[in-house]
Amino acid sequence: MVVWLVSFLQAVGPVLVPICFCFAWLLLAILAWNLWQLTQEGLAIARRLHQIPCARCRFFSGDYRLKCSLHPDWAATEAAIQCPDYHFE
Repeated sequence: MVVWLVSFLQAVGPVLVPICFCFAWLLLAILAWNLWQLTQEGLAIARRLHQIPCARCRFFSGDYRLKCSLHPDWAATEAAIQCPDYHFE
């Protein structure tokens, strides 16, 4: 049994080295691609959240109990990006 396994590994060994080499580089490429996509998605979310105008609005109090006297349900959320009552101080 052991002799058969050793002879099999000696016969297949030259083929396994390039396959494992390509597989390792494929895994690194997939990891790099996923990191790139994660970075791009994070930047897109950050850009969208920086469009929320509430912190510069006259009606924004900054108090956690009542952030906005006009729209307390969607103050400081993405729904406030197109706020019709936004008034710059």
